[in-house]
Amino acid sequence: MNDSSWQPEPVPAGPAYDAQVGPHTRPMPIVPDAAGRDFDDREARDRGVAADSGPLFRADTPPQEPMPSPPPPHAQQPQDASPPPKKRAGRDLRAAIGVGVGLGAVIFASLLIVKAVFVGVVVVAVVVGLWELTSRLQEQKGIKAPLVPLAVGGAAMVIAGYVRGAEGAWVAMALTVLAVLVWRMTEPPEDYLKDVTAGAFAAFYVPFLATFVAMLLTADDGAARVITFLLLTVVSDTGAYAVGWRFGKTKLAPRISPGKTREGLFGAVAFAMAAGALCMEFLIVGGSWWQGLLLGLAVAVSATLGDLGESMIKRDLGIKDMGTLLPGHGGIMDRLDSLLPTAPVVWLLLAAFVGTG
Repeated sequence: MNDSSWQPEPVPAGPAYDAQVGPHTRPMPIVPDAAGRDFDDREARDRGVAADSGPLFRADTPPQEPMPSPPPPHAQQPQDASPPPKKRAGRDLRAAIGVGVGLGAVIFASLLIVKAVFVGVVVVAVVVGLWELTSRLQEQKGIKAPLVPLAVGGAAMVIAGYVRGAEGAWVAMALTVLAVLVWRMTEPPEDYLKDVTAGAFAAFYVPFLATFVAMLLTADDGAARVITFLLLTVVSDTGAYAVGWRFGKTKLAPRISPGKTREGLFGAVAFAMAAGALCMEFLIVGGSWWQGLLLGLAVAVSATLGDLGESMIKRDLGIKDMGTLLPGHGGIMDRLDSLLPTAPVVWLLLAAFVGTG
């Protein structure tokens, strides 16, 4: 409905209107309205109709008061002011803590019972991690890295590293990549190079780096070395989270992981160095506290780089987590991100400090 339907019908103007008044009719005096405009007849004024020289306006209508202007955007009423939102963790902390405690119990129990049981735990984690990684690559990028040769070769890689050391791990790595190349030949040649390259990357990133955890276990104090490796990595992550959440202001790598701060990195270094000094002094045979300081520093740096590396992969894939297997954590790969690159660093430094025996 347009606006004209809400207005009274206008009074016609001109000679036709004047004829109805008559030649002897005394003209009405011109009465100015409240706004200073003139009505040329009383009838128009009484009907609330303006002459053809102005808009509709009643003479007895008082002038409208100006409407109050709204307050400026920056002005806030004290009663509407709300306190700033509290910092919140990005995940369900109860679920995360519960799952973390459960995983820790499984790992420590397997270490204390039989070493081979812990190797089996590492193999399961590697296979599940490969499944998550290859699934996300295919879903988000259409890259078909063959899972079967990767899973079989990855399990063989971890076992070979435990049985034959670094030499066995390298041989298993080479055979795994060869199996990926041959397996992919059974499908059409389109995207062959892309698929096998992703397969070789997955073989190195997950099972080969995890092999160093099995190699830590081969020493006489292997269980203590694995506990030191796991403890330092967890303490580094915890220190980074606690200090960054409380004091973090300066972004560490905003384009990769906006949640990480330089203050959090300093917290990771401080916590890991303190834990490293204690572990080398009381857990590692022949170790010294100053070696623990260096070990903790190296672990904090490698764990942070590993976390940033997987964040880079997930940003490229456009996902938040690699999986949903672990409530409060994401997937297995979301827990292995800092552990995988830290394993060779710990193995190398312990070998340099106290040997591999």
